Amino acid sequence: MAATNQIVEMLRSHFDADEERFCTTALQLAANEARMGHEAAAREIQQLIEKGRKTRFDSQLAPSSVNPGPSRHQLEGLLETVEPRFGLQQMVLSSDMRARLDRVVKEHRHFNRLREYDLQPRQKLLLLGPPGCGKTMTAHALAHELGLPLYIVRLDALFTKYLGETAVKLRLVFDAIHRQRAVFLFDEFDSLGLARGSQHDVAEIRRVFNSLLVFIDNMRGTSLVIAASNHPDALDPALFRRFDDIIEYSMPTADEALHLVKRRLMDEPLAMVNWSKVQAAVSSMSYAEIVRIADEAVKERIIENLPKITTALILKMAGERRKMPGRTA
Repeated sequence: MAATNQIVEMLRSHFDADEERFCTTALQLAANEARMGHEAAAREIQQLIEKGRKTRFDSQLAPSSVNPGPSRHQLEGLLETVEPRFGLQQMVLSSDMRARLDRVVKEHRHFNRLREYDLQPRQKLLLLGPPGCGKTMTAHALAHELGLPLYIVRLDALFTKYLGETAVKLRLVFDAIHRQRAVFLFDEFDSLGLARGSQHDVAEIRRVFNSLLVFIDNMRGTSLVIAASNHPDALDPALFRRFDDIIEYSMPTADEALHLVKRRLMDEPLAMVNWSKVQAAVSSMSYAEIVRIADEAVKERIIENLPKITTALILKMAGERRKMPGRTA
């Protein structure tokens, strides 16, 4: 019955020329298909919606005398298009973290229903935590779950030597956020939201920061904006209340670390692996480091034509990772 209701709603939205409602309902249908185990069908629906939205965005960027908006040339270098290839199910998350991210997805899937009650889903997320603990991966997963394009804001392209130009470029980005429903990621956000009064505080940065506060406060449209920072202590306190939700990431627990290794190697031929030794070897490492260890073990098996991945091979890759410069443990 749920699928029938969604098909009826899709037809209504089509004849009402409400493309966004059509897409939202189609994503709900994809979610139902996924719950029934029809992963291929769900993935195809998501990919079609993402492709259609990206095509619409490209056409909106074409010159127009009615509503020109930011042109493709103006946005060149400011936004990097990334293909989100995995969802939340591919992430190793605590039950609390998974529940919070699932809530974001549910609210966006019911965007139009919430709007009928004059409510908005969480549209501005601030992700905090050490490097390699899943902040960027979360942006990929949310974009995948919602069937939305993912754009990474190139902060290095925002800053120029000309006074005032950075704020102008920032306005172009927020114009794009308003015009296109997508997930926009501001990575290393502390370079924009640096606390006022810090040793790196200069007049131009203060002007950019003040512009940023205005743009966030006045953000319109249906996009999901994610800001990620490895240095929450460096952020200005005025930023925190501008976000709908603040999610803090931490290093994986011993059980989460082991679960990640097993998941990463689940399709590989394994010898009698001593998982206790593996768990001890990857303790205190970030999610990103653990993924690299597992991937390096797979590459070594392929290149050396080894029949199976062994405990010794995994421990070897973990040892090499620990010896890398810049690690504290």
